[in-house]
Amino acid sequence: MGSLFRSEEMTLAQLYLQSDSAYHCLSELGELGLVQFRDLNSGVNTFQRRFVSEVRRCDELDRRLRFLEKEMETSGINIPDAYDDTDVPPPSDLIELEAKFSKLEAEIREINSNQERLNRNFLELTELKHIFRQTMDFFPEAEQALGQEATSRRYVAEDELGLLDDSRVRNYPLSFVVGVIHRDRLPVFERLLWRACRGNVFLRHQEVDVELKDPATGNSMLKSVFAIFFQGIQLRNRVSKICEGFRATLYPCPETVAERREMAMGVATRIEDLSTILSRTLDHRYLVLQAMARDLRKWTAKVEKIKAIYHTLNLFNVDVTQKCLIGECWCPVADLERIQHSLRRGHECSGSNVMPILNVMKTSMNPPTYNKVNKFTTAFQNIIDAYGVATYQEVNPTPFSIITFPFLFAVMFGDMGHGLLMLLFALFLVLKEKQLAHFKGGGEIFSTFFGGRYIILLMGAFSIYTGLVYNDCFSKSFNIFGSSWS
Repeated sequence: MGSLFRSEEMTLAQLYLQSDSAYHCLSELGELGLVQFRDLNSGVNTFQRRFVSEVRRCDELDRRLRFLEKEMETSGINIPDAYDDTDVPPPSDLIELEAKFSKLEAEIREINSNQERLNRNFLELTELKHIFRQTMDFFPEAEQALGQEATSRRYVAEDELGLLDDSRVRNYPLSFVVGVIHRDRLPVFERLLWRACRGNVFLRHQEVDVELKDPATGNSMLKSVFAIFFQGIQLRNRVSKICEGFRATLYPCPETVAERREMAMGVATRIEDLSTILSRTLDHRYLVLQAMARDLRKWTAKVEKIKAIYHTLNLFNVDVTQKCLIGECWCPVADLERIQHSLRRGHECSGSNVMPILNVMKTSMNPPTYNKVNKFTTAFQNIIDAYGVATYQEVNPTPFSIITFPFLFAVMFGDMGHGLLMLLFALFLVLKEKQLAHFKGGGEIFSTFFGGRYIILLMGAFSIYTGLVYNDCFSKSFNIFGSSWS
């Protein structure tokens, strides 16, 4: 029981590893989780360490995995959870993982690029369809309005004639441009068009009755269809520049009604064909991402373990022959045999001829604090560590808090009914802990409850006791023992 009330006795050890077996030995030590390495290269820049290139390659793999995960979340694909017993791949598999992830990323980016191009074409055809549907009534009104304006200007003096006087009406036929623009830009667009062209244009617009989607971001857009009628080449150039400045999209539109109707039918046919292609593209993208999702968590765990190993190897010194890595680590004295066994197992996996050497050193440095915990005491130890970590070999207050913390909560809570509900909920988490250990669908709140299931269990048990003493159940008072007051 001594190790329960005080931190473990630690010792400083020096580790000699051959370069060929260092990766596998550290992999076994990492799975054991009983060793803390010291940085022997604290004076060396991070980018000048021996295994920095491998760490960068792992960072690139992490980036590609995050990209794939983001694409899966965008498509609403459920990513299965990976178990914690994922094996550490050998260092030669890093090249294979790089090639695989690069191919997967390139495939998804190509699909996204094709999908964006198809969405852009679909948006253009949809806008053109709304132009033909909503601008049919614009042309007769525009011709009538410009005709009345030209007739009224016949009575103006010769030196005050505008751009649309009777002679210019005869010389320049009626021209027009049609397009779409964001709805919030339309008032300023109309005002600037009127002032820049001095009132010599006729603008008609109508809102698109459906929301359009941006092909790049997927956000909804509200747009309006407009038609601008004018006469003359100079006005055409001026109108085109204003439309370009407001990022309005102009579309070709035939001048005759028959041609417009024929073009509208062709646009409707192309929209149907494009919708079919887009649907198949989305299905193909979903199937590709769904196939990747089955192994995503396992790939992520492998990359994280490889990165952790190379990051730890950067803490080692390299001897003059470049064939041996020298490191220093703190380890519990009681677990030295387990550490030796893990090193032997890593040596066998690597196939090296040189055995790793672990030498215990005497030092005057202050060892780190290591408290051995299990699944019952982990949550209580985390509560104590949140207030402060005890110094080396100092008394550990965790065993005392196992009783005092839930009991003081029960003194405050003191309800037999609610305590029973807490007890049943915690009992369910304890009995189903093997199945729920790998469940990550509940988010951070569920992880907090599951990690403190034994605390909740004791709090519920003590709350039943104090609720019985307080004669309180579901906030309702009751009398079981009777009153001794007289």
